[in-house]
Amino acid sequence: MLTLERARELNDTMVTEEHLIIHALNVCYAMGAMAEHFGEDKEHWQAIGMLHDYDYEKYPEEHLQHTEQPLLDAGVDPEDVRAILSHGYGICTDVKPETNMEKSLYTVDELTGIIQACARMRPHGLTDLEVKSFMKKFKDKRFAAKCDRELILKGCEMLGMEVRDVAEICIAGMKEHAEELGLLGTEA
Repeated sequence: MLTLERARELNDTMVTEEHLIIHALNVCYAMGAMAEHFGEDKEHWQAIGMLHDYDYEKYPEEHLQHTEQPLLDAGVDPEDVRAILSHGYGICTDVKPETNMEKSLYTVDELTGIIQACARMRPHGLTDLEVKSFMKKFKDKRFAAKCDRELILKGCEMLGMEVRDVAEICIAGMKEHAEELGLLGTEA
C-alpha cells in the first residue's frame, strides 16, 4: 500500500513548481478528510491525493499518459495507479472512477481549487471559511472560472453526495493544514 512518505518522494522527483506542490497538498488533505468520512485509511488516501498529478508538470498536454508505467516500475500497487488514472476520466483517460477513493479524487481535484481561491480572498483565509461562503462562490461561474463545476457535480453525483457536504468535508481537512497551504489569510 502506498504510504504518504513514498508518495511525497515520488512526487518530488517530478513536481517542482510551487503552485503544483500546493495543489498536490490541497488534494492530499482533502482526500484524507474524505477517507475519514468513508471510514477508510486516511494516510493511504492522502498518498493518492499527493501523487495524483505526478506527470502534469512535465507533460501538461499529455497528462496521465506518463504516469502508469513509471509508478508501476516504482513499486506502486496497480490499484493505486488505477485510482490516480481515474481522476482524468472523460478528460484524458477512460478509467472510470468506481471506488469511493476514485470518485473522491475525481471530485476533490477541481473542488479544492475553488476552496483555495475562496480562502485567498478572505482576511483569515481558510481558518474561518464556512461552507455557506464557499457555496456562494461555487454558484458564481466567473469565480475561479478554470475549475470545472460540471465535473465536480458529476463527481458528487457518483458519490451520492451534495456539493456542500463534500465541500464541508474538504474544507475541514484542509483547514488543519492552512499554514502549510499558505492559506492563513492577510491578517495572519
